Amino acid sequence: MTFKTKLMGAAASIAMIAGAQAASADGHGEITVGYFLEWPMPMLASKASGAYDEALGMTVNWVSFETGTAMSAAMASGDVQLSVSQGVPPFVVAASGGQDIQVLDVAVSYSDNDNCVIAAGLEIDADSAGELAGKKVAVPLGTAAHYGFLRQMDHFGVALDSLTIVDMAPPEGAAALGQGAVDFACGYGGGLTSMREHGNTLLTGAEKEALGILVFDVTSGPAGYVAENGDVVSKFLAVTAAANAEWNSNPNDDMLAVIAEQAGMDLEAARGAISTMKFPSVDEQLSEVWLGGNAATFMKGVADVFVTAGSIDSSLDSYEGAVNAGPLAATK
Repeated sequence: MTFKTKLMGAAASIAMIAGAQAASADGHGEITVGYFLEWPMPMLASKASGAYDEALGMTVNWVSFETGTAMSAAMASGDVQLSVSQGVPPFVVAASGGQDIQVLDVAVSYSDNDNCVIAAGLEIDADSAGELAGKKVAVPLGTAAHYGFLRQMDHFGVALDSLTIVDMAPPEGAAALGQGAVDFACGYGGGLTSMREHGNTLLTGAEKEALGILVFDVTSGPAGYVAENGDVVSKFLAVTAAANAEWNSNPNDDMLAVIAEQAGMDLEAARGAISTMKFPSVDEQLSEVWLGGNAATFMKGVADVFVTAGSIDSSLDSYEGAVNAGPLAATK
């Protein structure tokens, strides 16, 4: 199944989500935003307090997703206007396939919260990673975890055609790993936490970054909606930025408790997950390191890796047009 087919299939299922059709792209006093459960972010505290509704002057409907590819499908169908913390790889897959969506901010950087876990019984580590050849792996295709998987297999010299690759969302992959149905699994968030109960990772976040395997998510939206509703988008990003600044300056259990509840996690699980996350300031996001230049370059690199792996047919010549820092800059 191609990524284009997966996107269209996901679009049909997304339309069935309760409340997802409540808001159309031209607003009518409300907006629908996609986000992830089991993914503790400061913005969830603002979701709980109603800060987004107050700042936008409209009702914000929230719909949870399991993968960034499903977010892309929901934005393509017009059921969702913004997606928070969409992984760069699923964004790139959609943009490369012709979907006119844009990166609006850097939601989170999390090199330690996205990885592949090898079943403990195999006793395979970084020095013996070549033994993964011929094994079965669970990977959420088209996501940040998929990109990291491809780069790690390339680094360790494991041929992709030697592997049996099964498309599974992280929670499903964790369950399959625990049951012995797969030899290793890749994922993020709560799914990765569960995977680690059954095995070990080959590389740390710092080791991945040293290889150029960055892991970050973005807030994204359809270009048409952003162009027509720039003020709404800017206000939304401003609330997110304020929540990030509050957490960065004073991470505390009261705020974490709200974040955990909104993420559907217990307090300690949320604490462990968020401790591996970084939330760049607006100035940092607008710098060359991120939206000022490197983000578009990185997306091109992701796309080219996917083309080489046969995951997508082709990449764009440049992804600069897929980055719109205007609404974020307006928050200043």
